[in-house]
Amino acid sequence: MAPAAAAPAALRSPPLLPSRRAARARAAAGPGRARSRTAALVVRAQPDAPASEPAEFAPPPGFKPPEPKTFGVKDGQQGSVLGASLGIPFRLGTGVFALGFSASFVDPEEVPAGQYALDFQGRKVKETSKIGQCPRPEKPIEIYEFEGCPFCRKVREMVSVLDLDVLYYPCPQNGPTFRPKVLEMGGKKQFPYMVDPNTGVSMYESDDIIKYLAEKYGDGTVPLMLSLGILTTITAGLATLGRIGKGSSYRASKVPPQPIEIWAYEGSPFCKLARETLVELELPHLLHSCARGSPRRQEFFEKKGLFQVPYIEDPNTGVKMFESAEIIEYLNATYSLYKS
Repeated sequence: MAPAAAAPAALRSPPLLPSRRAARARAAAGPGRARSRTAALVVRAQPDAPASEPAEFAPPPGFKPPEPKTFGVKDGQQGSVLGASLGIPFRLGTGVFALGFSASFVDPEEVPAGQYALDFQGRKVKETSKIGQCPRPEKPIEIYEFEGCPFCRKVREMVSVLDLDVLYYPCPQNGPTFRPKVLEMGGKKQFPYMVDPNTGVSMYESDDIIKYLAEKYGDGTVPLMLSLGILTTITAGLATLGRIGKGSSYRASKVPPQPIEIWAYEGSPFCKLARETLVELELPHLLHSCARGSPRRQEFFEKKGLFQVPYIEDPNTGVKMFESAEIIEYLNATYSLYKS
């Protein structure tokens, strides 16, 4: 598998629909204290602006990426992490492990320098999977969805199981850009909606998407917790209880010209918190899956000297950073029109 690379220029958000432009105009007419600054930023940030016009995005004043803290939880974030963790028992860990995951405990001296392995009580945990035996898409799969949708969660879990790169177009409620785009492309506002640029296939229906991905980019099998029909949907819905309403409703934002890259996987509560903000702000993002057993963990370890997610790289500002709480603060400060 080739190392995860920066998003190519072709991976840009679709041109803004008229409804998005109208929403920007309404937002610019909002509270007086933000009116003039907001209007100027919105016009220059539109993806369909002339190519000669530079993007007006920069990190917040005085911004400095935080140092990664393994298993650290920021003060005040404990309740959010606990709520985001609720999905793990309800879904029996689906989305935590890559296809064919296996692990073995070895002595530290058996792990060569530069090889990723989890430390556990003085020993090392070596992880493997069947991902290396599966076909890999040349281009990222495109999925239109939102965090609070149980049907969307099912597909995201399969994405993690299959270790896929996916370009997510967030479709929160009242989102002015990608919800209308789905209606334009597929004829109805229903989520998730998948487009595979490698095959030209596009489809609705979470179960059909899961089956398609399994057959095209896996070994043809669907994990048990994704093949139980209504029970799968019920437990996927219960998994959202700890974060009801989060990652579901649109907050006015500035559209960046390029998708943000994020290394994450569905089973991580820290990744879920960061993705909630990406969805609410309707920020397209290229997600590099890295569930337990993913070969991408070794690639990441070789590049960064450690493995920790979520991790983002924002080509619009040049920011590269760890730590979910600080990522959320950064996204809000950089892209939200109205600061809370």
